[in-house]
Amino acid sequence: SLCLDITAQDAPKRLIELCREHGDKLHGIVHNAGITRDKMLSKMTGHQWQLLMQVNLGSVQAINKALLKTKFLDQGGRIIGIASISGIAGNVGQTNYGFSKAAVIGMVESMAQRCARRGITVNGVAPGFIETQMTAAIPFATRQMGRRLSSLGQGGLPEDVAEVIAFYLSPQAAGVNGNMVRVCGQSLLGA
Repeated sequence: SLCLDITAQDAPKRLIELCREHGDKLHGIVHNAGITRDKMLSKMTGHQWQLLMQVNLGSVQAINKALLKTKFLDQGGRIIGIASISGIAGNVGQTNYGFSKAAVIGMVESMAQRCARRGITVNGVAPGFIETQMTAAIPFATRQMGRRLSSLGQGGLPEDVAEVIAFYLSPQAAGVNGNMVRVCGQSLLGA
């Protein structure tokens, strides 16, 4: 493992060095780091916007750029972006988060064809309300609303998202490229 601040300028280089220590192939990369800094846009500071963009989007771009300069992912590698229903439909008080996750969706769509030429698939997952430590910090009434916006009437579990990621990484997904799977219990948001 590598303890790494993914927003650091040398993060992509350090990640590449770690990969080189373990061989010349990388099965896949899952861009799952993400933070929230929720506020109404009119009350959001520049720091809140920039910090979120650096973690949720800037690190993804920098790491992809560095990896694609190598041949680590060629002929079978997978790039998986973690987006959000907020990136599809937006969410009150989450302009920065929704923007960053919409950009991840755009990344999946725009990179898929170019990467396919090298035998690399690019796909993504857009979770809805998932019961995590991050969502546990949301006020109770807001959490309940998030749960009830799903046709299942409940929040999802991290395992639900992990299973989709595992599929994308599996040999069975070799022909899947440029897709975004919603893991949201048929959320009314973005329906």
